[in-house]
Amino acid sequence: MTERLILPQRRGCETFELPWGGLTRGHLVSFGRFSTGRISEVFIGAGRSGEAIEAMARDAAILMSLNFQHEVLVESIAHAITRDSQNNPLSIIGAVADQLLEREKGL
Repeated sequence: MTERLILPQRRGCETFELPWGGLTRGHLVSFGRFSTGRISEVFIGAGRSGEAIEAMARDAAILMSLNFQHEVLVESIAHAITRDSQNNPLSIIGAVADQLLEREKGL
């Protein structure tokens, strides 16, 4: 197992809104990068505090962030998630992974 890469105390982040799951408002997604430009952490705000979707999205973002800090690439996560017959992600974490992958390609 690789060592976890430690993040600096202060770091920039980017934020975007991601519609998913038919909710009336989109999910708020923020992410940071390592000094190399690779994504280092993700935060997902979904639903109201205390709702199941909010807890699942927050926990999924923590697990995704830990993967990034152990040098797992966003491509690996996007490739591994569950998809429908049109190749669309079936979970919020899949939608976030796809969006992050698009943003990584745009660098």
